[in-house]
Amino acid sequence: MKKLEIACFNSESALIAQQGGADRIEFCANLKEGGTTPDFKTIKKLLPEIRVDLYVMIRPRGGNFEYSEEEFQQMKAEIREFKTIGVNGFVFGILNHDKSINLQQNTELVELAKPLPCTFHRAFDQVQDVFLSLEKVIQCGFSTVLTSGTMPNVVEGITVLKQLVAKADNRITIMPGGGLRSSNIRLVKEQTRAGFYHSSAITDGSETANPEEVKALKANLNG
Repeated sequence: MKKLEIACFNSESALIAQQGGADRIEFCANLKEGGTTPDFKTIKKLLPEIRVDLYVMIRPRGGNFEYSEEEFQQMKAEIREFKTIGVNGFVFGILNHDKSINLQQNTELVELAKPLPCTFHRAFDQVQDVFLSLEKVIQCGFSTVLTSGTMPNVVEGITVLKQLVAKADNRITIMPGGGLRSSNIRLVKEQTRAGFYHSSAITDGSETANPEEVKALKANLNG
C-alpha cells in the first residue's frame, strides 16, 4: 500500500488531511517561506485530535539551508521541546556553503531526535551531486528524503526520482514531493515506484488543504 503525507500549515489542514485518509502530516509554519518551525502551543493543542503520525518541520527561517551556530542551537532546542509532547518525527535539512550535505550538523540532529525518525526536506533539491548526496543523507541516519528530483516539480524530476528510488534500494524512503497533485500522482507512482508521496493538497492559493484533493490524491495513489 502506497502512503500519502500532507504538508499542513494550520490546524484545519491537519484535520482535513486526517479525515481525507492521509497517512502522515508534516506540520510547518510560513507557507510563503517554504515552511518553517511551527508554533509549539499550536502543536500541543492539536496533537490530542490527531491519530496519524505528525512530523514537525525544524527550520528557523526561510532562505538558504546553511545555518549559524545560534540557529543550529535553536534547532536543537526545538527538537528537544517537541519531543516532550509526543510528536512522531521531524523534518529538516542542513547544507554547507557549497550546497553539499552538512554531515556533522545533520547527524547531530538525527541523533538528538532518536528514537523518532527524521525526513531530509527539499534542501536536497539544491545539491550539486544528487547521488553522492543521497549516500550522505543515508549516512546521517535519515529515514526519508523529500525531493522533486532536483527539478522545479515532480513531473520534471521524474527520471531522477526513479533513479533515486533504485539507488536507495530500500535503505531510505524516497518521497516525491513538489507540485504533486491528484492529476499527476498516478503517473509519478507508476514511473518511480516510490512508497511515500507528499503534497500540500492546496488548490486555491490559500494555506489550507482542499478536502476533495486529499481524497483524490489518496484514491489515485491506491486506485
